[in-house]
Amino acid sequence: MKEAWQSSYLSGGEEYIDALYESFLHDPNSVSQEWQNYFKSLGPETVSHQDIREQFIELARQKNVVVASSSEDEVVYDYRALGHFFAHLDPLNLSKPPKNITLPENKALQKIYCGTIGAEFMHITDQVEVHWIQDRFENPANRPALSLDKQKRILACLTAADGLEKYLGTRYVGQKRFSLEGGDSLIPLLDEIIQRGATQSIKEVVIGMAHRGRLNVLMNILGKSPQDLFDEFEGKIDNQGRTGDVKYHMGFSSDIKTTVGSTHLALAFNPSHLEIVSPVTLGSVRARQKRHGLEKRAEILGIQIHGDAAFAGQGVVMETFALSQTRGFGTGGTIHIVVNNQVGFTTDPKDARSTFYCTDVAKMVQAPIFHVNGDDPEAVLFVAQLAIDYRMKFAKDVVIDLICYRRHGHNEADEPSATQPVMYQVVKQHPTPRQIYADKLIKAGIITPEEADNLVNQYRDGLDAGKNDLPKVISQNTNQQGEDWTPYLNKNFDIKANTEVKLDTLKQLGAEINQPPSGFVLQPQVAKIIEDNKKMAKGEIPMNWGFAENLAYATLLTDGYNVRLSGQDCGRGTFAHRHAVWHDFQNGNTYTPLQHISVKNHFSVFDSILSEEAVLAFEYGYATNTPSTLVLWEAQFGDFVNGAQVVIDQFISSGEQKWGRLSSIVMLLPHGQEGMGPEHSSARLERFLQLCAQDNMTVCVPSTPAQVFHMLRRQMVRPVRKPLIVMTPKSLLRHKLATSTLNDLSQGAFQRVIPEVDAIKPVDVKRVIFCSGKIYYELLEARRAQKINNIALIRIEELYPFPREDVKKIFDQYSNVADIVWCQEEPKNQFAWTYLKGKFKKLLSATQTLRYVGPLSFAAPAWGSNKMHVAQQKEVIVNALQGNAK
Repeated sequence: MKEAWQSSYLSGGEEYIDALYESFLHDPNSVSQEWQNYFKSLGPETVSHQDIREQFIELARQKNVVVASSSEDEVVYDYRALGHFFAHLDPLNLSKPPKNITLPENKALQKIYCGTIGAEFMHITDQVEVHWIQDRFENPANRPALSLDKQKRILACLTAADGLEKYLGTRYVGQKRFSLEGGDSLIPLLDEIIQRGATQSIKEVVIGMAHRGRLNVLMNILGKSPQDLFDEFEGKIDNQGRTGDVKYHMGFSSDIKTTVGSTHLALAFNPSHLEIVSPVTLGSVRARQKRHGLEKRAEILGIQIHGDAAFAGQGVVMETFALSQTRGFGTGGTIHIVVNNQVGFTTDPKDARSTFYCTDVAKMVQAPIFHVNGDDPEAVLFVAQLAIDYRMKFAKDVVIDLICYRRHGHNEADEPSATQPVMYQVVKQHPTPRQIYADKLIKAGIITPEEADNLVNQYRDGLDAGKNDLPKVISQNTNQQGEDWTPYLNKNFDIKANTEVKLDTLKQLGAEINQPPSGFVLQPQVAKIIEDNKKMAKGEIPMNWGFAENLAYATLLTDGYNVRLSGQDCGRGTFAHRHAVWHDFQNGNTYTPLQHISVKNHFSVFDSILSEEAVLAFEYGYATNTPSTLVLWEAQFGDFVNGAQVVIDQFISSGEQKWGRLSSIVMLLPHGQEGMGPEHSSARLERFLQLCAQDNMTVCVPSTPAQVFHMLRRQMVRPVRKPLIVMTPKSLLRHKLATSTLNDLSQGAFQRVIPEVDAIKPVDVKRVIFCSGKIYYELLEARRAQKINNIALIRIEELYPFPREDVKKIFDQYSNVADIVWCQEEPKNQFAWTYLKGKFKKLLSATQTLRYVGPLSFAAPAWGSNKMHVAQQKEVIVNALQGNAK
């Protein structure tokens, strides 16, 4: 107690004591044991703050303790708020504090807040958190000296980090490895987080990171076999027919021993787009937490390892932070580690950001930020302990800014002194973190020089033997995906799936999901929709898209699958077709009918933040960890998917080929030329088709409610797990012709190609028009209005994989027809024409010709003028039905 009082002048004054007491009343464990004992000794909790202050002063005087004055309070506040600017954070001693900031002389406060740790936490509004952090820094009891075993463990980690890089640099001269050298303290940092986390019930750790230090983390944290890594350097890897990826993009998972049992570690696969892995990792963590029960979410931890330039420069970082505390995307706090090289590829910090620190973006969620000098591994360990303890206590994100340097260039073949000559003159003379720490332990008499050398030799000898004993590995796997994916491996699209559902079941579920709870008042327009849905459930009126979609989810839930749907405004649906979430018109309470039809399986629907890139990446990460869940992401408008292109290019379309990573994510993209201008007319189907190859995903343009019902059920029922891209309708959501019956659901299946539906005899047909999407109904209505009976309209509903055999049957059926047309409402250089024309030509007979009917090539997807749009649509219909008629 005396020790606590003697250091209390650091905290200073009435403000500090009041704050401590407030924290004590809120949570006694939020203050140190000494303060708990003191407050409890004062009697009833109704005692006034002034009484506490007076009693404290009296006790302090009896013990000859100096109590801070109000002016001293200001000094303490300044050090807490600004001390980090004057901390010794840069191992190279090149950085300087910002101008026009000064601090009064105070040796005790300087020692706490201006050492090799710089703490930013005064921006946090929750004073319980602030006082907790203050207490960890200011109370000597919370900063005990490290044990000898812990110090030796640090040296072992640094020796491994340094030893691997030197070994690879010698054995594989000039090959890229994106060395960790200079940031070696990342290894003891991760080691401490994992080991300490295990003592606090952490069972799984999912790590996302880019290139820098990745091979080191794979080896020295996850325990990847050295020989496997050497084989990758030497090109001896069998990708089992896949194209594969470079070694510093690969993922890995293992179970390692800790002091209290085992912990499962997973390192996410990551492409070259650096920070895009952040939301993917977040989604993976959330899926694992959901599987184990969200009430146990604290047991599964996400760690994001960033580079300083990317952390400040890439917007997906901000989007991921924005997700972190939301209902549908939170994971109970992520530990962010910035490996701060103080330089980008060749770009100085002054040009790489507009903020003093690269970590300032984290303040948007009031995350504490702990800057630490990478050359002081004991300070690094304290920050590691602080970070994991904070995350476990407050379930929020926390940032560690590991300030270090990059000993080589961006990669090992790059010469950094060409663009950073001053920095690299210092780097060349600067000792390694291992050398600095070994010298410190030798000087303190903790180890001998021979013991330090033996650690180096033992690690190198282990690598020579293809062994690595730093992490105690129980088991390892290069492609762990959470649940058992074995039933879905090596399957193709030809597998048939029975997606029918008994008629009675459909009627029962249709009634259940359209029954408001007692006393729940629906908004009048919504009430009309629900009443119509009830009639659809009875078969009294044809069903529309929204009813069929919700019924697909209901049947999947009863079949044993989970469903997760997210996106901007997806609860209602941008075009008010879904109404998966109801809002009480009088009190605003919500009710989600699909959450009440199954006890064991779950339906989740979340309106997301206004993001595409991070949310789609999150859902991809989620989907790769749960094959038993139908995971869907809906764009507000189809063109909004443009903001998530990197997710599509580098994960969804290519993840299986690069990494063997399966995913069944569904993307719902509203598409159609509706006269709404260039941006809200196209989901850019052509881009998806260009990415299609090697059976990597499915691309569909369904045109009826029954089609979407069977398509969504097929996505789960058949043992195939591939991404599904859906061009969903807008005006067709309630089109009088775009309807289905309950029998279509109970007896049908998804049709890749839908043949002619009217009673037109093939022998009478003079022209066959193939099309997809909304244009079909415009052609159909015009043909019927004009009483044309010699033109067949054929819908291709699945564009990839191309349904060659189904299309061939159409060609065979109309083998006497010479005029074959592809008609689309989108510009010629967009949508499906470029993709389809070659496939069609291979099916043509010698007497048949193939023609394109549609708009000319445009730079934009559509006209800005509705008048011009209407004129263009009319011209397309006329040309398709009347032009060049034979």
